[in-house]
Amino acid sequence: MLHSGLFDLSWWGVALAALALTHVTIAAVTIFLHRHQAHRALTLKAPVSHFFRFWLWLTTGMVTREWVAVHRKHHAKCETAEDPHSPQVLGIHRVLWGGALLYQRACRDRAALEQYGRGTPDDWIEQRLYTPHNSLGILLMALIDIALFGVLSGIAVFVVQMLWIPLWAAGVINGVGHFWGYRNFASRDASVNIAPWGILIGGEELHNNHHAYAGSAKLALKWYEFDIGWVYIRLLQFAGLARVRKVAPQLKMKIRRGRPDAEALQAILTHRCEVMASYAKALQRTCLQEAGKLRQGALHAGEHITPQSVKRWLQLKGKPLRGNERRTFQQTLARSAVLHTVYAMREELGALWTRSTASKEQLLGQLEDWCRRADDSGIEALRRFSRRLRCYA
Repeated sequence: MLHSGLFDLSWWGVALAALALTHVTIAAVTIFLHRHQAHRALTLKAPVSHFFRFWLWLTTGMVTREWVAVHRKHHAKCETAEDPHSPQVLGIHRVLWGGALLYQRACRDRAALEQYGRGTPDDWIEQRLYTPHNSLGILLMALIDIALFGVLSGIAVFVVQMLWIPLWAAGVINGVGHFWGYRNFASRDASVNIAPWGILIGGEELHNNHHAYAGSAKLALKWYEFDIGWVYIRLLQFAGLARVRKVAPQLKMKIRRGRPDAEALQAILTHRCEVMASYAKALQRTCLQEAGKLRQGALHAGEHITPQSVKRWLQLKGKPLRGNERRTFQQTLARSAVLHTVYAMREELGALWTRSTASKEQLLGQLEDWCRRADDSGIEALRRFSRRLRCYA
Protein backbone atom coordinates (compact mmCIF):
# COMPACT_ATOMS: atom_id res chain seq x y z
CA MET A 1 0.00 0.00 0.00
CA LEU A 2 2.82 2.36 0.95
CA HIS A 3 4.52 1.70 -2.37
CA SER A 4 1.47 1.93 -4.62
CA GLY A 5 0.84 4.92 -6.81
CA LEU A 6 -0.42 5.76 -10.25
CA PHE A 7 2.98 4.69 -11.61
CA ASP A 8 4.44 1.43 -10.32
CA LEU A 9 8.15 2.19 -10.86
CA SER A 10 11.32 0.50 -9.70
CA TRP A 11 13.73 2.46 -7.52
CA TRP A 12 15.75 3.58 -10.52
CA GLY A 13 12.55 4.56 -12.33
CA VAL A 14 11.61 6.77 -9.39
CA ALA A 15 15.14 8.25 -9.40
CA LEU A 16 14.87 9.08 -13.10
CA ALA A 17 11.43 10.62 -12.56
CA ALA A 18 12.81 12.79 -9.75
CA LEU A 19 15.70 13.88 -11.97
CA ALA A 20 13.31 14.77 -14.79
CA LEU A 21 11.04 16.78 -12.50
CA THR A 22 13.91 18.70 -10.94
CA HIS A 23 15.37 19.40 -14.39
CA VAL A 24 12.11 21.06 -15.43
CA THR A 25 12.43 23.23 -12.32
CA ILE A 26 16.01 24.13 -13.23
CA ALA A 27 14.86 25.04 -16.76
CA ALA A 28 12.11 27.23 -15.31
CA VAL A 29 14.60 29.05 -13.08
CA THR A 30 17.23 29.70 -15.76
CA ILE A 31 14.86 30.48 -18.65
CA PHE A 32 11.96 32.22 -16.93
CA LEU A 33 13.28 33.74 -13.70
CA HIS A 34 16.84 34.47 -14.73
CA ARG A 35 17.12 35.19 -18.44
CA HIS A 36 13.55 36.33 -19.10
CA GLN A 37 12.46 38.14 -15.94
CA ALA A 38 15.67 39.36 -14.28
CA HIS A 39 17.66 40.36 -17.38
CA ARG A 40 15.06 40.66 -20.17
CA ALA A 41 17.35 38.74 -22.52
CA LEU A 42 14.35 37.08 -24.19
CA THR A 43 10.58 37.27 -24.31
CA LEU A 44 8.25 34.32 -23.79
CA LYS A 45 4.76 33.73 -25.10
CA ALA A 46 2.04 33.74 -22.44
CA PRO A 47 1.48 29.93 -22.35
CA VAL A 48 5.17 29.24 -21.70
CA SER A 49 5.49 32.05 -19.18
CA HIS A 50 2.39 30.90 -17.27
CA PHE A 51 3.55 27.29 -17.28
CA PHE A 52 6.90 28.24 -15.74
CA ARG A 53 5.22 30.43 -13.13
CA PHE A 54 2.83 27.62 -12.19
CA TRP A 55 5.60 25.02 -12.09
CA LEU A 56 7.81 27.18 -9.86
CA TRP A 57 4.84 27.79 -7.54
CA LEU A 58 4.39 24.02 -7.27
CA THR A 59 8.00 23.00 -6.86
CA THR A 60 9.71 25.89 -5.06
CA GLY A 61 7.17 28.36 -3.68
CA MET A 62 9.42 31.18 -4.88
CA VAL A 63 7.78 34.50 -5.69
CA THR A 64 8.93 35.92 -9.04
CA ARG A 65 9.27 39.49 -7.77
CA GLU A 66 11.38 38.41 -4.80
CA TRP A 67 13.73 36.21 -6.82
CA VAL A 68 14.25 38.89 -9.48
CA ALA A 69 14.89 41.62 -6.88
CA VAL A 70 17.46 39.55 -4.98
CA HIS A 71 19.28 38.63 -8.19
CA ARG A 72 19.34 42.17 -9.57
CA LYS A 73 20.66 43.46 -6.26
CA HIS A 74 23.37 40.80 -6.40
CA HIS A 75 24.55 42.21 -9.74
CA ALA A 76 24.31 45.81 -8.55
CA LYS A 77 26.18 45.21 -5.28
CA CYS A 78 28.34 42.23 -6.21
CA GLU A 79 31.09 41.25 -3.74
CA THR A 80 30.21 44.08 -1.33
CA ALA A 81 28.63 44.01 2.12
CA GLU A 82 25.27 44.72 0.43
CA ASP A 83 25.51 41.65 -1.84
CA PRO A 84 22.82 39.22 -0.58
CA HIS A 85 25.02 36.16 -1.01
CA SER A 86 28.70 36.80 -1.73
CA PRO A 87 31.05 34.00 -0.55
CA GLN A 88 33.90 36.50 -0.75
CA VAL A 89 32.19 38.53 1.99
CA LEU A 90 30.21 35.93 3.94
CA GLY A 91 32.42 32.88 3.43
CA ILE A 92 31.99 29.95 1.08
CA HIS A 93 30.50 27.53 3.63
CA ARG A 94 27.81 29.96 4.74
CA VAL A 95 26.66 30.58 1.16
CA LEU A 96 27.07 26.98 -0.04
CA TRP A 97 25.11 25.37 2.81
CA GLY A 98 22.97 28.31 3.91
CA GLY A 99 22.20 30.02 0.62
CA ALA A 100 18.46 29.46 0.97
CA LEU A 101 18.47 31.22 4.37
CA LEU A 102 20.38 34.16 2.88
CA TYR A 103 17.80 34.33 0.09
CA GLN A 104 14.95 34.37 2.59
CA ARG A 105 16.63 37.13 4.57
CA ALA A 106 17.11 39.21 1.41
CA CYS A 107 13.43 38.76 0.53
CA ARG A 108 12.46 40.54 3.75
CA ASP A 109 14.12 43.77 2.57
CA ARG A 110 11.05 45.60 1.31
CA ALA A 111 13.03 48.60 0.03
CA ALA A 112 15.18 46.31 -2.14
CA LEU A 113 12.08 44.53 -3.47
CA GLU A 114 10.62 47.88 -4.47
CA GLN A 115 13.84 49.08 -6.11
CA TYR A 116 14.94 45.93 -7.91
CA GLY A 117 11.71 43.96 -8.40
CA ARG A 118 9.98 46.21 -10.90
CA GLY A 119 8.51 44.86 -14.12
CA THR A 120 7.65 41.40 -12.79
CA PRO A 121 4.17 39.81 -13.13
CA ASP A 122 1.49 41.58 -11.11
CA ASP A 123 -1.73 40.11 -12.51
CA TRP A 124 -4.74 38.62 -10.71
CA ILE A 125 -3.27 35.15 -10.19
CA GLU A 126 -0.01 36.60 -8.87
CA GLN A 127 -1.82 38.83 -6.37
CA ARG A 128 -4.44 36.29 -5.28
CA LEU A 129 -2.58 32.96 -5.40
CA TYR A 130 1.13 32.76 -6.23
CA THR A 131 2.38 35.49 -3.85
CA PRO A 132 0.08 35.23 -0.80
CA HIS A 133 -0.25 31.43 -0.93
CA ASN A 134 3.19 30.34 -2.17
CA SER A 135 3.36 27.50 0.39
CA LEU A 136 0.10 26.05 -0.95
CA GLY A 137 1.81 25.05 -4.18
CA ILE A 138 4.45 23.08 -2.26
CA LEU A 139 1.74 21.20 -0.33
CA LEU A 140 -0.06 20.42 -3.58
CA MET A 141 3.20 19.11 -5.08
CA ALA A 142 3.64 16.76 -2.12
CA LEU A 143 0.15 15.32 -2.65
CA ILE A 144 0.79 14.93 -6.39
CA ASP A 145 4.07 13.09 -5.76
CA ILE A 146 2.40 10.70 -3.33
CA ALA A 147 -0.45 10.08 -5.76
CA LEU A 148 1.96 9.38 -8.61
CA PHE A 149 4.62 7.30 -6.86
CA GLY A 150 3.12 6.06 -3.61
CA VAL A 151 3.75 7.27 -0.07
CA LEU A 152 7.39 6.33 0.49
CA SER A 153 8.60 6.97 -3.06
CA GLY A 154 6.44 10.07 -3.34
CA ILE A 155 7.89 11.57 -0.17
CA ALA A 156 11.41 10.76 -1.40
CA VAL A 157 10.75 12.51 -4.73
CA PHE A 158 9.22 15.48 -2.91
CA VAL A 159 12.22 15.85 -0.59
CA VAL A 160 14.57 15.82 -3.58
CA GLN A 161 12.46 18.50 -5.27
CA MET A 162 12.47 20.69 -2.17
CA LEU A 163 16.24 20.43 -1.74
CA TRP A 164 17.19 20.79 -5.41
CA ILE A 165 16.94 24.56 -5.89
CA PRO A 166 18.25 25.52 -2.40
CA LEU A 167 21.30 23.33 -2.99
CA TRP A 168 22.10 23.94 -6.64
CA ALA A 169 20.85 27.49 -7.20
CA ALA A 170 21.15 29.20 -3.81
CA GLY A 171 24.19 27.18 -2.73
CA VAL A 172 26.30 26.01 -5.66
CA ILE A 173 25.70 28.81 -8.19
CA ASN A 174 25.80 31.67 -5.67
CA GLY A 175 28.61 30.06 -3.65
CA VAL A 176 30.88 27.97 -5.86
CA GLY A 177 30.09 30.28 -8.80
CA HIS A 178 32.00 33.03 -6.99
CA PHE A 179 34.76 30.92 -5.50
CA TRP A 180 36.10 27.92 -7.49
CA GLY A 181 36.35 27.59 -11.26
CA TYR A 182 37.86 29.19 -14.35
CA ARG A 183 37.37 32.65 -15.83
CA ASN A 184 37.01 33.61 -19.48
CA PHE A 185 36.49 37.27 -18.62
CA ALA A 186 38.13 39.57 -16.09
CA SER A 187 34.90 40.98 -14.67
CA ARG A 188 35.17 43.22 -11.60
CA ASP A 189 33.55 40.57 -9.40
CA ALA A 190 34.81 37.14 -8.37
CA SER A 191 32.50 35.15 -10.65
CA VAL A 192 33.83 31.93 -12.19
CA ASN A 193 32.58 29.27 -14.55
CA ILE A 194 32.04 26.14 -12.47
CA ALA A 195 32.23 23.86 -15.52
CA PRO A 196 32.25 24.37 -19.30
CA TRP A 197 29.24 22.07 -19.77
CA GLY A 198 26.03 23.57 -18.41
CA ILE A 199 23.68 20.60 -18.12
CA LEU A 200 22.92 19.78 -14.50
CA ILE A 201 22.10 23.38 -13.55
CA GLY A 202 20.66 24.37 -16.94
CA GLY A 203 23.68 26.35 -18.14
CA GLU A 204 24.08 28.39 -14.96
CA GLU A 205 27.42 26.63 -14.47
CA LEU A 206 28.81 29.29 -16.86
CA HIS A 207 28.55 32.01 -14.23
CA ASN A 208 31.55 34.14 -15.19
CA ASN A 209 30.25 34.34 -18.76
CA HIS A 210 26.94 35.56 -17.36
CA HIS A 211 28.52 38.29 -15.23
CA ALA A 212 30.57 39.48 -18.19
CA TYR A 213 27.47 39.74 -20.42
CA ALA A 214 24.52 39.76 -18.03
CA GLY A 215 22.00 40.64 -20.74
CA SER A 216 22.85 37.67 -22.97
CA ALA A 217 20.29 34.89 -23.41
CA LYS A 218 23.14 32.52 -24.28
CA LEU A 219 25.64 31.65 -21.54
CA ALA A 220 28.05 29.46 -23.54
CA LEU A 221 30.49 31.88 -25.17
CA LYS A 222 33.48 29.69 -26.08
CA TRP A 223 33.50 26.92 -28.70
CA TYR A 224 34.04 24.20 -26.07
CA GLU A 225 31.20 25.33 -23.79
CA PHE A 226 27.66 23.97 -23.78
CA ASP A 227 24.52 25.62 -22.38
CA ILE A 228 21.49 23.36 -22.34
CA GLY A 229 19.27 26.27 -21.34
CA TRP A 230 20.15 27.92 -24.65
CA VAL A 231 19.14 24.70 -26.47
CA TYR A 232 15.70 24.90 -24.85
CA ILE A 233 15.40 28.59 -25.72
CA ARG A 234 16.23 27.87 -29.36
CA LEU A 235 13.60 25.11 -29.43
CA LEU A 236 11.03 27.51 -28.00
CA GLN A 237 12.09 30.10 -30.55
CA PHE A 238 11.74 27.57 -33.37
CA ALA A 239 8.20 26.79 -32.15
CA GLY A 240 7.34 30.50 -32.10
CA LEU A 241 7.05 30.56 -28.29
CA ALA A 242 10.09 32.73 -27.52
CA ARG A 243 12.05 35.59 -29.02
CA VAL A 244 15.69 36.25 -28.20
CA ARG A 245 16.35 39.92 -27.57
CA LYS A 246 20.07 39.93 -26.91
CA VAL A 247 23.14 37.69 -26.98
CA ALA A 248 26.76 38.55 -26.21
CA PRO A 249 28.40 40.42 -29.12
CA GLN A 250 31.16 38.67 -31.03
CA LEU A 251 34.60 40.22 -31.09
CA LYS A 252 36.07 40.89 -34.53
CA MET A 253 39.53 42.02 -35.55
CA LYS A 254 40.47 44.57 -38.21
CA ILE A 255 44.02 45.39 -39.27
CA ARG A 256 45.06 48.87 -38.11
CA ARG A 257 48.65 50.08 -37.99
CA GLY A 258 48.08 53.63 -36.85
CA ARG A 259 46.18 55.11 -33.95
CA PRO A 260 42.99 53.51 -32.60
CA ASP A 261 39.81 54.96 -34.08
CA ALA A 262 36.21 55.33 -32.87
CA GLU A 263 35.32 51.81 -34.03
CA ALA A 264 38.14 50.32 -31.96
CA LEU A 265 37.07 52.38 -28.94
CA GLN A 266 33.49 51.15 -29.20
CA ALA A 267 34.63 47.55 -29.51
CA ILE A 268 36.89 47.92 -26.47
CA LEU A 269 34.06 49.39 -24.39
CA THR A 270 31.68 46.64 -25.52
CA HIS A 271 34.16 43.83 -24.87
CA ARG A 272 35.74 45.33 -21.75
CA CYS A 273 35.77 42.06 -19.77
CA GLU A 274 37.35 40.30 -22.75
CA VAL A 275 39.91 43.11 -23.04
CA MET A 276 40.95 42.81 -19.40
CA ALA A 277 41.21 39.01 -19.61
CA SER A 278 43.35 39.31 -22.76
CA TYR A 279 45.58 41.86 -21.02
CA ALA A 280 46.08 39.47 -18.09
CA LYS A 281 46.97 36.54 -20.33
CA ALA A 282 49.29 38.67 -22.48
CA LEU A 283 51.23 40.05 -19.49
CA GLN A 284 51.19 37.00 -17.21
CA ARG A 285 54.50 35.56 -18.44
CA THR A 286 56.18 38.97 -18.21
CA CYS A 287 55.07 39.27 -14.57
CA LEU A 288 56.35 35.79 -13.70
CA GLN A 289 59.71 36.45 -15.39
CA GLU A 290 60.06 39.70 -13.46
CA ALA A 291 59.21 37.90 -10.22
CA GLY A 292 61.97 35.40 -11.00
CA LYS A 293 64.46 38.24 -11.43
CA LEU A 294 63.42 39.65 -8.06
CA ARG A 295 64.02 36.31 -6.38
CA GLN A 296 67.48 36.08 -7.88
CA GLY A 297 68.44 39.69 -7.23
CA ALA A 298 67.47 40.18 -3.58
CA LEU A 299 66.92 37.93 -0.59
CA HIS A 300 63.22 37.26 0.05
CA ALA A 301 62.15 39.73 -2.65
CA GLY A 302 59.45 38.16 -4.78
CA GLU A 303 59.65 34.82 -2.98
CA HIS A 304 55.89 34.71 -2.40
CA ILE A 305 54.98 35.52 -6.00
CA THR A 306 53.37 32.46 -7.56
CA PRO A 307 51.45 31.92 -10.81
CA GLN A 308 48.24 31.86 -8.76
CA SER A 309 48.98 35.19 -7.09
CA VAL A 310 49.90 36.78 -10.44
CA LYS A 311 46.58 35.63 -11.87
CA ARG A 312 44.77 37.23 -8.94
CA TRP A 313 46.72 40.47 -9.39
CA LEU A 314 45.67 40.56 -13.02
CA GLN A 315 42.09 39.45 -12.22
CA LEU A 316 42.36 36.13 -14.04
CA LYS A 317 41.39 34.46 -10.77
CA GLY A 318 38.19 35.42 -9.02
CA LYS A 319 39.55 35.52 -5.46
CA PRO A 320 40.70 39.03 -4.46
CA LEU A 321 43.98 39.73 -2.71
CA ARG A 322 43.76 39.77 1.07
CA GLY A 323 46.00 40.32 4.09
CA ASN A 324 49.63 39.29 3.66
CA GLU A 325 49.22 38.69 -0.07
CA ARG A 326 48.06 42.26 -0.61
CA ARG A 327 51.02 43.61 1.41
CA THR A 328 53.41 41.42 -0.59
CA PHE A 329 51.87 42.76 -3.77
CA GLN A 330 52.37 46.39 -2.76
CA GLN A 331 55.98 45.72 -1.68
CA THR A 332 56.71 43.95 -4.95
CA LEU A 333 55.35 46.83 -7.02
CA ALA A 334 57.67 49.18 -5.14
CA ARG A 335 60.68 46.99 -6.04
CA SER A 336 59.89 46.47 -9.74
CA ALA A 337 59.34 49.17 -12.33
CA VAL A 338 58.10 46.57 -14.81
CA LEU A 339 55.42 45.16 -12.48
CA HIS A 340 54.44 48.66 -11.42
CA THR A 341 53.98 49.67 -15.07
CA VAL A 342 52.00 46.53 -15.93
CA TYR A 343 49.65 47.05 -13.00
CA ALA A 344 49.27 50.82 -13.51
CA MET A 345 48.50 50.39 -17.20
CA ARG A 346 45.89 47.74 -16.39
CA GLU A 347 44.19 50.09 -13.94
CA GLU A 348 44.21 52.95 -16.45
CA LEU A 349 42.78 50.75 -19.18
CA GLY A 350 40.00 49.56 -16.88
CA ALA A 351 39.18 53.15 -15.97
CA LEU A 352 38.16 53.92 -19.56
CA TRP A 353 34.63 52.55 -19.13
CA THR A 354 34.11 54.05 -15.67
CA ARG A 355 34.39 57.63 -16.92
CA SER A 356 30.70 58.12 -17.57
CA THR A 357 30.95 61.90 -17.99
CA ALA A 358 33.68 61.81 -20.65
CA SER A 359 32.77 62.33 -24.30
CA LYS A 360 33.68 59.87 -27.04
CA GLU A 361 36.37 62.28 -28.22
CA GLN A 362 37.89 62.45 -24.73
CA LEU A 363 37.81 58.68 -24.33
CA LEU A 364 39.43 58.22 -27.74
CA GLY A 365 42.16 60.66 -26.77
CA GLN A 366 42.79 58.74 -23.54
CA LEU A 367 42.94 55.46 -25.46
CA GLU A 368 45.42 56.92 -27.96
CA ASP A 369 47.56 58.18 -25.08
CA TRP A 370 47.42 54.74 -23.42
CA CYS A 371 48.54 52.99 -26.62
CA ARG A 372 51.36 55.49 -27.13
CA ARG A 373 52.69 54.96 -23.60
CA ALA A 374 52.36 51.19 -23.99
CA ASP A 375 54.44 51.38 -27.18
CA ASP A 376 57.07 53.46 -25.35
CA SER A 377 57.10 51.28 -22.20
CA GLY A 378 59.97 49.03 -23.27
CA ILE A 379 57.85 45.98 -22.32
CA GLU A 380 57.48 43.85 -25.45
CA ALA A 381 54.33 42.02 -24.28
CA LEU A 382 52.68 45.37 -23.56
CA ARG A 383 53.62 46.64 -27.02
CA ARG A 384 52.10 43.55 -28.66
CA PHE A 385 48.91 43.95 -26.66
CA SER A 386 48.68 47.61 -27.66
CA ARG A 387 48.95 46.67 -31.34
CA ARG A 388 46.28 44.00 -30.91
CA LEU A 389 43.99 46.41 -29.06
CA ARG A 390 43.99 48.78 -32.04
CA CYS A 391 42.62 45.94 -34.20
CA TYR A 392 39.40 45.50 -32.22
CA ALA A 393 36.27 45.94 -34.31
